[in-house]
Formats: sequence, C-alpha cells, structure tokens
Amino acid sequence: MNTALLLQPQDYSLLTDLYQLTMSACYVGEELEQRSASFELFARKLPKDFGYLVAMGLEQALDYLAQLHFTSDQVTALQSTGIFADAPARFWEMLTEARFSGEVWAVPEGTIVFANEPLLRIEAPLWQAQIVETYLLNALNYQTLIATRAARLRDVAGESAVLLEFGTRRAFSPQASLWAARAALAAGLNSTSNVLAALQLGQVPSGTMAHSLVMALSALEGSEDQAFTAFHRYFPGAALLIDTYDTIAAAQNLADRVKAGEIQVNAIRLDSGDLVTLSQQVRQRLPGVKIFASGDLDEFEIDRLKAAGAAIDGYGLGTKLVTGSPVNGVYKLVEIDGIPVMKTSSGKVTYPGRKQIFRRHHPEHPEQWEADRLALITESSQPNETPLLQPVVQQGQRLYPSEDLETIAHRTRTAIRTLPDTIRRIQSPTSYHPDISPPLQTLTETTQTKLHIPTPTPAP
Repeated sequence: MNTALLLQPQDYSLLTDLYQLTMSACYVGEELEQRSASFELFARKLPKDFGYLVAMGLEQALDYLAQLHFTSDQVTALQSTGIFADAPARFWEMLTEARFSGEVWAVPEGTIVFANEPLLRIEAPLWQAQIVETYLLNALNYQTLIATRAARLRDVAGESAVLLEFGTRRAFSPQASLWAARAALAAGLNSTSNVLAALQLGQVPSGTMAHSLVMALSALEGSEDQAFTAFHRYFPGAALLIDTYDTIAAAQNLADRVKAGEIQVNAIRLDSGDLVTLSQQVRQRLPGVKIFASGDLDEFEIDRLKAAGAAIDGYGLGTKLVTGSPVNGVYKLVEIDGIPVMKTSSGKVTYPGRKQIFRRHHPEHPEQWEADRLALITESSQPNETPLLQPVVQQGQRLYPSEDLETIAHRTRTAIRTLPDTIRRIQSPTSYHPDISPPLQTLTETTQTKLHIPTPTPAP
C-alpha cells in the first residue's frame, strides 16, 4: 500500500470516481462505448458575491488527457477488487489499449465566463468522454476558483500593489498548493512563496521571514535588532517582520539605525494588529520603506484597508485566497451520436446540444464588453461578436503549445477591464446570465417535447 498517496502522471487514469469505470464497463457490455459523445463543463451558478469567473486549469486538463492510459498493474489492481467480476472481457482490453482520441474545445485560460457558459467541451467516444469527468472537474474547478479570487484581489488592490501568494500551508493538499500558486500567478499576482511551484513555472519565489526566527535569534543573540542584523547578513535588503513584539518600537529602532547608517531597510511586513494605524505610524518613521501586510486578508479586507487610508504597498495572501466557497462546475452530456440530450431534474436543467459562446463588444468602443450569447455550435457570429470556445485538441493531438503565465495574466486583466463596474464589484455584483439564442431555445423546447416532459426553465 502506498501510504504517501503521492500523485504521479502514471496514476492519472485511476484518479477517478468509481462510477466512471462502472459506467464505462456498462457501455462496453451494451456495445455503446464507441458512440460519439459530447460533454460540456460549466457552472450553473457562481459563488456568492462573484460577478464572473476566470477560466483556469486547461493546461493541466490537456496534460491529463495526453497521458491518460492504464498499465497492466492498474488493470490487475482493478480486477482484484472483485467489483468488475461480471464486466465483459472487452472492458479490460479497452482499458489496456486506452488513449484519448477525441477533440477538446475550450476557452483560453484567463477568459471571463458566466453561469451556464462552457469552459470546455469534450467530443470523444462515449467511454473516453465519460471517464475523464472527475479529473477535469478537479483541475478546472479549483484553479478557476483561485484565479477568480486572485483577479478580484488585483482589481481591488490596484495595479501598483505587490501581491504575493502565501497559501501553500493552507491549501487543501500539496497538489492543490501547486495549482493554487499557478492559478494565482496566471490571474495577476506577482509571485509565490511556494518554492517548487515557482521553480517549475520558471519564476523566482518570494517571501519574508517568520516570527520564529526573530524569537530564536532574540533569545540566543540578545535582541530583536540583532535578529534583523543577522538575517540581513545573509539576505541583505530582505523584508523584515517587525510585529513579533512591539511593532512601533521595532519601527523606531530601525529608523534610528537607518539614520545612523547602521542598516538599510527596503521593506517590512506587518502580520497582526490594527493594520491601518500601524502602517501609518510605520510610514512616518520609515518613509521610504515598502510596507507589506498579511494575516488572513481577502479582497474585502484590502478594500477596507484602502478606504481607511492604510499605508500599505503590498499584500501577502494565503488562507482566504486558496480556500473558500467552491466553484461548483459540472460536466454534463449534451449530445450522443448526434442526438441532443438534456437533464431536466428540478434546479439542474441543462441546455442540449453542442454550444458556442459569442461575446459582443461595443461597436464604437471595442474595449467595452456588452453581452454574451449562448448559441449552438452551428450558429455564426453576429456583428461585433467573437466566438470564445476554440478547438485545442483534435484526434487526441494538441493543436497549440502551452501559454506562458504572463500571457494568461495579461488576458485576465484585459478581460476584467472590459466589464462594467456592476459586475466587477466585490459586494452584491450584478448576476449576469448570457442571452439564449433562438435556435438553442427552440432545440431546448423540442428536446423537452421528445422526452414528454413539462417545459422547465434551466437553472439561473
């Protein structure tokens, strides 16, 4: 038994819910596994106080699809469970031969999306499209949440603020901490303290110091000032954490030492207390020093600090960034063998058919977003509209190389700037839903009629 529970690419195939495998076995038994199927991944509604979502996680989804396969050991392990005792023999052959051979349509990472708008569509043999559901939801839901929160933080803090991702110790797992760091950087944060994530992403990690260093060196070497001196001996110019004991006294001592030419201070960090008052008093004593704040901050607290006149140049963002209300994206079958299908259960109605999102911008001010239209894939764009879903994988082969984080971050910021303030605001934003094209509305009604059910309304 692997007690470490570490995820490796060769394990991707088994990182799934059991019912993806049992359904696939059933499809094989009914000789349906190769039928053409289309599934779309979207959120029916957004988390509370979110006016938009920033799509993120496509890169990890495509990496998963490219490496999807089952080893002989994995097949043996599945057989040993006894769950599949009555599964057809062809099921095991199919798993052994498995490679993703379908198509993927997706919005680029950093694209703004709203409720019911697909972030991604899989078009593949039924069993393949079915079995990838769990991993795709895991990758896109979490990174979309982090990217959206990061974008909101950047929007509130402003372009000049330095925003640091400090969430590794609060993320829901080691793997989640890596994805959170990536999503935060791709949505506009400046850097991350996660060393592995930074180096894997070609970035330089950022960080300060902990109270434990100040306490340890103060106890062993005599004073807080000596702790600061020691740290700067090895990391000159690094930000100093000054609220271990008396914040204002520490700031005054540093100011006196700066004036005497004994030390050079470039930045300090405040992690507790009244950040408005403390930052203002530190600024008076150290006028040329960058002041960073941390300690369970989110966009609402940053907004409050700015409104109160806090003298803060940057923020370390951890717990509130990498946790919170989830993006509850779903992955639903919309077409099978060319036949549109839909879900009609109460509160969970879906739109049938393969779809496209058409985004309309103001004809005279193209930098201004006007509206979205959710339409069928067969429809054409209208004046001033741009289709958002693009083919990114065909016949199992990726069409484009990976994008760098700077490109995605620029797309995110540009997209948010096009939105009206009513959607961008962090408290009680306008809840926007895309227009439904007449052909899609007609198809929805026709599909409902064929199913001999009343005409419900898709959930807002």
